Amino acid sequence: MRLKTSLLKQELVSCVGWTSADELYSCSDDHHILRWNLLTNDTSVLVKLQDQIYPLDLHWLPKSVSGKKQAGADSFALTSTDGKLHLVSKSGRVEKSVEAHRGAVLAGRWNHDGTALITGALQHTPSEDCISTPLRSSLAVKRTPVYSVAWAPDSGRVLYTAGRQLVIKPLQPSAKVLQWKAHDGVILKVDWSAVNDLILSGGEDCKYKVWDSYGRLLFSSSAHDYPVTSVAWAPDGELFAMGSFHTLRLCDKTGWSYSLEKPSTGSLFSLAWSADGTQLAGACGNGHVLFAHVVEQRWEWRNFEITLTKRRTMQVRNVLNDAVDVLEFRDRVIKASLAHGHLVVTTSLQCYVYSAKNWNTPLIFDLKEGTVSLIVQAERHFLLVDGAELFVYSYEGRLVSSPKSPGMRMDILNSQSISLSNDTIAIRDTSDERVVFLFEAQTGKAIGDGKPLNHKVNTHTLSSVVVSPGVCSCSVSESAAQFSRPPQMVSYEGTQVTVRRVDGSLVCTAVSPYPSLLHEYTGSGRWEDTLRICRFAKDQTLWSCLAGLAMANRELSTAEVAYAAIGEIDKVQYINFIKDLPSRDSCLAHMLLFSGHVQEAEATLLQANLNYHAIQIHISLYNWDRCEEAVKYKTHVDTVLAHRQKFLQDFGKQETNKRFLQYSEGVEVDWEKIQAKIEMEFAMEREKAANASVRSSVSIRR
Repeated sequence: MRLKTSLLKQELVSCVGWTSADELYSCSDDHHILRWNLLTNDTSVLVKLQDQIYPLDLHWLPKSVSGKKQAGADSFALTSTDGKLHLVSKSGRVEKSVEAHRGAVLAGRWNHDGTALITGALQHTPSEDCISTPLRSSLAVKRTPVYSVAWAPDSGRVLYTAGRQLVIKPLQPSAKVLQWKAHDGVILKVDWSAVNDLILSGGEDCKYKVWDSYGRLLFSSSAHDYPVTSVAWAPDGELFAMGSFHTLRLCDKTGWSYSLEKPSTGSLFSLAWSADGTQLAGACGNGHVLFAHVVEQRWEWRNFEITLTKRRTMQVRNVLNDAVDVLEFRDRVIKASLAHGHLVVTTSLQCYVYSAKNWNTPLIFDLKEGTVSLIVQAERHFLLVDGAELFVYSYEGRLVSSPKSPGMRMDILNSQSISLSNDTIAIRDTSDERVVFLFEAQTGKAIGDGKPLNHKVNTHTLSSVVVSPGVCSCSVSESAAQFSRPPQMVSYEGTQVTVRRVDGSLVCTAVSPYPSLLHEYTGSGRWEDTLRICRFAKDQTLWSCLAGLAMANRELSTAEVAYAAIGEIDKVQYINFIKDLPSRDSCLAHMLLFSGHVQEAEATLLQANLNYHAIQIHISLYNWDRCEEAVKYKTHVDTVLAHRQKFLQDFGKQETNKRFLQYSEGVEVDWEKIQAKIEMEFAMEREKAANASVRSSVSIRR
């Protein structure tokens, strides 16, 4: 992967900003704001500023994440040497000018929802400006200049430079400020990714560094020949660009470099990515505007290697026979993914779906927004994050579902925060990394009662394989010594795992074939073969996965063998209890209960008029509040009271619950009568099940 660059002449350029994927605005010391149209290659003067205004930084007001266009969306903030902040419309009209600082305003940035603006100055440091009111609040006062500022992904904290220090300051006055020494020279530029929550910094020590949001160093480059004057994250958080004197570098999010370009630019004062992440613009000290687009991206799957040779052209190579196919697109390629025998490519307007068996006739359908930021593939369907919405499509181009989660920002999801399987979608909450939401892939509905999974600690990544609700995928462990730290898994296909080391090199290793065989056999219902694999491998992890998969597919006999193999005797006994239940409804309910779905189990029993079973579930769980179903149906009030009294006697306690004290008035507890009533209900259930079996056999004979 590399950047293909071109240069266009202007005066000393201080800042650039994209309005769309094909239109750029630039400001320079000649007081002109120019508009560049990349489709028509036209350049026009938007406005000539007053002679005392020398622009320093430009930032467009972000579009609303909900997809609705907000007031003033077609305007940008312009900072200048006269200490003012200017709000300029897309047509070039200066709508408002604000006295922001006493010295030159070096940096200005909108937060991610466009409700606040942070500025940094040569003498006094950040002040927060609200676009809806002229009132301002000073966040900090430093004697050192603030050369660069950035917002946290949640817009609740601000990052700014203070000499050799980086400072993260929350907007809440009482919150703790995080500050650390980041460079050996003055820090000139910072950026904070809203997608991966990582921080970039570059300074006069000629290095660029990657940090997490706690100030821990993740990567430090070797020293360059000149100071690092600009850094910028790509919108998807997978890449970033670094600029220096006659130097432009494209890097992976972990820090290692994809390519190094040496354009004649002078110092690159500012870098800006287009919204689709395919193009980069730079403000050059020698008066040029730098344009670059990403080419030579590569995707691999089994024996196929695909390369983006041009913005609208891909080359497919079969390494087995050296056959080459060329794929042409009407518009610029934005995103692509290759897996499970299909290539999914999105442009600014359409989505192309190719089968690895036929590269000549793709399936094509139109996109809603045309701003796809993420593609995730599974065996039967794939997922697109388009704008602020999420869509699941089949490989035939049919829209399968569109999950909704109120309050969650879909536009900042990445490959580490979302996972897709044939039946389940797992999404890590963008505001709380301990929370994971589960959705049905076929309907888009939340799984279970809609409540998310809550972890005690943050989840840094989601497994790329989600087998089914409540069942974990099989894990494979290998020695990490050969991968260095921290490695990143690129692909896991069959028995081959490809891992990228911290230096960017790829390492392939072979793993056990049994986990993939286990998933293959369970998917096709070959349960006897799964038992043979586990007996041959003699691996406790493999047996554990088989146990969970068997229960999810209601294969009680296989589950019984698997749980016995890992020593879970209590679960084996419970499975035998389920097998002895007389009716299909009670078996289904207890299998749901076995998997932890209490509410679904209760609903199944009540729908089948098995009231005692529903009450007994909550008695066994000591969930006394839900035992009021007995009062509602007036059938087993004495049963509930008897078990409640036994529970209190066992723990040596007195009844204090007013409702149970009220229910016990006038109700006689007789264990013999209770047992007789239970036996009568079981007899009725067995008779009902027998009649259903007879009707089924008669129907089969007919």
